[in-house]
Amino acid sequence: MKLLLQEIKQCTLCSSSLEFGVNPVVAAHPKSQIAIIGQAPGSAVHKSGIPWDDKSGERLRSWLDVDATSFYNPELFALIPMGFCYPGKGKSGDLPPRKECAPAWHTQLFSHMPQIELVLLIGSYAQQHYLEEKNKKTLTETVQNYAQYLPNHLPLPHPSPRNNIWLKKNNWFEKEVLPELRTRVFTIMNNSGSNLP
Repeated sequence: MKLLLQEIKQCTLCSSSLEFGVNPVVAAHPKSQIAIIGQAPGSAVHKSGIPWDDKSGERLRSWLDVDATSFYNPELFALIPMGFCYPGKGKSGDLPPRKECAPAWHTQLFSHMPQIELVLLIGSYAQQHYLEEKNKKTLTETVQNYAQYLPNHLPLPHPSPRNNIWLKKNNWFEKEVLPELRTRVFTIMNNSGSNLP
C-alpha cells in the first residue's frame, strides 16, 4: 500500500490539464473499514493537502457523527476522490474531477483494502462510476433509493454549502438517510475496536 500511495502522489497523468498543478490528495490503509469516494479536492484542500479540510468536510463529519481524529484515522476511513487533484474553476464552481484518476488507481487501492465494509458514494460522479446501470436518472432519486445499494454502498449528496438549497428541499435526507448512515458507521467503528468519539 505504501508504494501504491507513493505512486499516486507522484502521478502526472493529467498534469498538462491542471491549471494549478499536480497535488494528489488521498488517504488509505490496508485496515481501512469505510471508503469515502468524493469528487475532487477544492482549492483549500489543494493548498493544505489534507482531504476534506474545508466546510464540506466539516458537514461530512457532522453527517457521519465522527470527530476529526476518527475521520483522519486511515485504519477507519479511506478518503479517495474520483479525481485526486484540484481540477480548477469552471463557470459555476469547480470543474468536474479528471476522468483519468479512477480507472488508473481505484481498483488498485481497493485491492489493498480487504477490510472495507461500506463505500460512501458522495455526489453524482462517484455514483455513476460505482453503481453503473443501477444508478438512477438523478442524484436525488439515487439517494432516495439508498436502501437498494446497501450493505456495500451508500449514496450521498455532496456536503458542500452549495447544496444548502437541495438539503432544504429534500428534508427526508436528514430524517431517513442520516440515521441509517450514522448507525452503520457507528457499528463498523465499534466492531473494529476503535476509539469512538
